[in-house]
Amino acid sequence: MAENHFIVTTTEHIPGKDYEVIGEVFGLTTQSKNVVRNIGAGLKNIVGGEIKDYTKMLDEARNTSVDRLKENAQKMGADAVVMMRFDSGSIGGDMQSVAAYGTAVKFV
Repeated sequence: MAENHFIVTTTEHIPGKDYEVIGEVFGLTTQSKNVVRNIGAGLKNIVGGEIKDYTKMLDEARNTSVDRLKENAQKMGADAVVMMRFDSGSIGGDMQSVAAYGTAVKFV
């Protein structure tokens, strides 16, 4: 199945599809921004407002974690992932870890 047709959903059921559960699946990434951007973010923290470099970093991290989730599910023989969720956390002051996780399923 081509990756662009691979279904990832936050719902438990995929309308019109019957499937069997393969098991849990994860996609992980940890990212950081460079020192110059960290200084800029520190200054923005003083005056307030959105820190766009960190927003971009988190967006990239979420996309990477979902791509890895899909890859890992396909390696398990899955056709889709249901109940997908995100978890994230800081590592130190300038690194962010993002996990996408869900249940890999095979259509029957």
